[in-house]
Amino acid sequence: MLTAILFVSNVGILAVRADTGSNDTTSATSTPIKHLVVIYQENVSFDHYFATYPLASNPSGEPSFRADKGTPSVNGLTGSLLSNNPNLSNPQRLDRSQSLTCDMNHGYTPEQKAFDSGAMDKFVEFASNSTSKTVLQCTGTDSGMSPNYVVMDYYDGNTVTALWNYAQQFAMSDNSYSTGFGPSTPGALEVTAGNTFGTVCGPASAVYGVPACPAGVGASGPAVAQGPGTTYSDADPYYDKCSNQTRPTIAMGGANVGDLLNSAGVSWGWFQGGFSNPGYVPGNLSTFNASAVCTGTHQNIGGATVTDYIPHHQPFQYFPQTSNPQHLPPTSVAMIGHQDQANHQYDLADFWAAANSGNMPAVSYLKGAGYQDGHAGYSDPLDEQHFFVDTINRLQKLPTWGSTAVVIAYDDSDGWYDHVMSPLLQQSQTVLDALTAPGQCGSNPAKVPSGQQARCGFGPRQPLLVISPFAKKNFVDDTLTDQSSIVRFIEDNWKMGRVGGGSVDAQAGTLSNMFDFRDEGGNKLFLNPTTGERSSS
Repeated sequence: MLTAILFVSNVGILAVRADTGSNDTTSATSTPIKHLVVIYQENVSFDHYFATYPLASNPSGEPSFRADKGTPSVNGLTGSLLSNNPNLSNPQRLDRSQSLTCDMNHGYTPEQKAFDSGAMDKFVEFASNSTSKTVLQCTGTDSGMSPNYVVMDYYDGNTVTALWNYAQQFAMSDNSYSTGFGPSTPGALEVTAGNTFGTVCGPASAVYGVPACPAGVGASGPAVAQGPGTTYSDADPYYDKCSNQTRPTIAMGGANVGDLLNSAGVSWGWFQGGFSNPGYVPGNLSTFNASAVCTGTHQNIGGATVTDYIPHHQPFQYFPQTSNPQHLPPTSVAMIGHQDQANHQYDLADFWAAANSGNMPAVSYLKGAGYQDGHAGYSDPLDEQHFFVDTINRLQKLPTWGSTAVVIAYDDSDGWYDHVMSPLLQQSQTVLDALTAPGQCGSNPAKVPSGQQARCGFGPRQPLLVISPFAKKNFVDDTLTDQSSIVRFIEDNWKMGRVGGGSVDAQAGTLSNMFDFRDEGGNKLFLNPTTGERSSS
């Protein structure tokens, strides 16, 4: 029997019920998709990965890419945008030897300033990590290139080869955006709640309009009423023992998509690399070591040691009702995706234990370990490619592939140059805003939703791909979408309501145009994780 939990928010009473442990893979859906896997990566603009798609340089010694006949073009970089760009230097191609770069400036305000009221010509001044003409680690230049500002640069199909091959075989978008400006935490909240408003507490450096949270780690429990604040930058989640206790934290009130899934009795989970401890084996509780959770590390392609688990990339840990503060493991493999002590928050190893046992949750968010999440500064496109390809190759070998869709999306742009001005659907007039004038993202207070400031958006354009037997093949979608479109697809596919409380899910563009549900067709594509090139298995 389902247990009901009621909580009060500033938009009324919301009923949330915990789901049972029963297998719900036959839950009624509005499409043939019974399993949605969202691979949510870090810090890439559309032009940074797809600027010249489908044309790659194909130099000797690098994996080659040659587009299939009839491949559609994208809204990328051509002509004067490459040779006479309005920014302080022209975009240049980065090759595989330049996969390790520094992190760019991708704050809420700097990104708006880089847009320069839509002129898109101030990326060097405001989004660059360095104001000297540099490449790679932002110190010195590479002998193979003329000096330029690395924030302007891009990879092509000889480096991000797997993504270009997936775009050939399946569907991609060239008109998808961050729901708002800013870094990882806002983007993580948008893809799971469609909302950065409702913040209960947090630091002024990351939250607009609320006091700081109390020191310590919050305890999980029923949802709390939405706060009056908006999260616009990064701070660790209040409901997470692995948050850096020397740094301020954020707590969110109100609902997220996990609440809707629980209420509908649909299995789900957020699965993140390093969430548990090294040596943890799903289903074997004796291998769980509470004192060692989040201590796992890996070396990236450059030999740097990177911590696997990054707390501010885990959105459900900001909400008390969907958090797992102590990182407790599921009580059994059979309970993965269902309600128990793990509360739907898991290690990546738990996802594969469930999937391999025929118990894949209906909705799964996957987050790579730090070294594979694509975030410049500590990860890179080649380590990220291993994560993509290993994951998708394994998914295609499961019996569930015929009812699965994989969405690849990103949390923010990292500040990397993109030439497209995003549509301004949400305005804001605060000291943080600078898109159209100092203190302004637009000038119409009526376009600030319910007085919810510091939510200027859409933000930068980002990659979005759908990989599925039902994905349109070699298709480029120009439907206007954003991060919250993923929330809306979940809501619509499993016939649930909306998150509410200021969520933009109700106005989000549809992902449906990237699918063709008339014929499954058994579409698969196996790639080599090192090169990204096509493989037999």
